[in-house]
Amino acid sequence: MTVWRVRDFRLVWAGQTLSSFGNGVSQLAYPLLMLALTGSATAAGALAAVRAVPYLVLGLPAGALVDRWDRRRTMVWCDLGRAATMASVPVALLFGVLTPAHLFATGLVGGVLHVFFSAAENAVLPNVVGKDHLTTAVSTVETAQAATGVLAGPVGGLLLQLSRGLPFVVDAVSFLASALCLSLVRTPFRASEPRARRSLRAEVGEGVRWLWRHGSLRSIALTAAGLQVAVSGIALVAIVTARDASPAVIGALFAALGVGGVVGAAVAPKLKARLGLTGLLLSVVWLQAVLWVVLAFARDLVAIGVVLALFTVSMPCFGVAALSHQLEVTPDHLLGRVGTAFSVLIWAATPVGAGAAGVLLDAVGPRTTSLVFAGWVAVLATVTTAGRTRPSVIANR
Repeated sequence: MTVWRVRDFRLVWAGQTLSSFGNGVSQLAYPLLMLALTGSATAAGALAAVRAVPYLVLGLPAGALVDRWDRRRTMVWCDLGRAATMASVPVALLFGVLTPAHLFATGLVGGVLHVFFSAAENAVLPNVVGKDHLTTAVSTVETAQAATGVLAGPVGGLLLQLSRGLPFVVDAVSFLASALCLSLVRTPFRASEPRARRSLRAEVGEGVRWLWRHGSLRSIALTAAGLQVAVSGIALVAIVTARDASPAVIGALFAALGVGGVVGAAVAPKLKARLGLTGLLLSVVWLQAVLWVVLAFARDLVAIGVVLALFTVSMPCFGVAALSHQLEVTPDHLLGRVGTAFSVLIWAATPVGAGAAGVLLDAVGPRTTSLVFAGWVAVLATVTTAGRTRPSVIANR
């Protein structure tokens, strides 16, 4: 059986792809619209932070709540709420009443709804396609989302030139389409009825403890968070390294490299089948340690481009393998909590890496910064490889 033969998977895939495309279209429009209203880069940066903060604050309780609730209904209502939120921006523009406070409010509400949607989303694929086909299903969804990431930015820029409210209209329509697709899915998004409720703190703790006690998943989560610290700085380090090139050339380089994410997500199932879960994850970690060393001594755009291309191919390979394993081993009643606990680690690592890259670049320059990150990833790779010798640390599936 291929996942494309499963009607409900096709609906889920279509909804997630359309929603991802709409998000990408409005992602560029948000800071540009804030800049147009205020002329302040600080305000534009604060808006990005407001949209990201809810996951760090609400991720763990959201996972526990969606394990209590009807997951499909939660996702549909979140999509409808996000559609209304996005639609309010062009309406306010039309009547000339849009304010920075309005954008901050929509960014915050949209961020909160995204947290609950993504927490419920963790339970979709295991119930729709079954655990035997999870790697292929995860790869298919991630490949489509990577492809929309490549297309959405240019489309968003074009739409913004035509009308400042048009990207938000497209995003609102994408959420409505996603809600429609999800509402047509027949398969339940849980294998059994929710268990008897306890306190929210106890249920959150149950999910975190389960993740920590599961040897392979704990190892993968910590490795993923450690990699994210370094990966979060790669774009800034590459930009500073290539600072003599024109902004247009650097922009084109990064836009083209989005294709690497598509390639990585697409080939992940074949690499996992050939190398096994352990082999694929360790290969990615060691490869990235080497790539940081190469970047430290790269000075022309071709070398920098090759390094970035290999980064963008390797990252989704790790992500697809890690997520499919997480969904395979997690009990259905804990999918929301374990998934959000895993994701919160990644979200927490992102600002650490980005901030460290900025501080290091100012203090010691791009070459030493790259070597520092190379050392960090090499230590991570060494620890992960050593842990492979212990039973159940990383299950070689």
